Amino acid sequence: MEENEIKDREREEIFSRAVRAGKRTYFFDVKATVGEEYYITITESKRRFNNEQGKFFYEKHKLFLYKEDFDKFANGLSDVIEFIRTGKAPDRPEYEIATVFENDTEGIKPTRKTIEFEDLSSDPDIQ
Repeated sequence: MEENEIKDREREEIFSRAVRAGKRTYFFDVKATVGEEYYITITESKRRFNNEQGKFFYEKHKLFLYKEDFDKFANGLSDVIEFIRTGKAPDRPEYEIATVFENDTEGIKPTRKTIEFEDLSSDPDIQ
């Protein structure tokens, strides 16, 4: 590995927290883009056993959360946690989670629309 790559990798991690939760560990890492903008990576790590190789391995799932999305993400997470704890839907309105660009007579314009998870694989406009 070149010296510049090592410096970039070291610079990437600004702050970290690991949370052990049963069989899972969650890693919350603050990193910086080349332009020095902070973002968060959330990694879920689960220890699994590979029967074919007879060895343990770690299955990881990673989520990248950028600064411009922090409020929407936090509000959505807060809403679903409140619903699970109380059984009641929060009073605040549902948040629009995506901007889709659509063609109209004046060209391409952004259009706000709520997107369900199932829509992600079926709508070519959502990426």
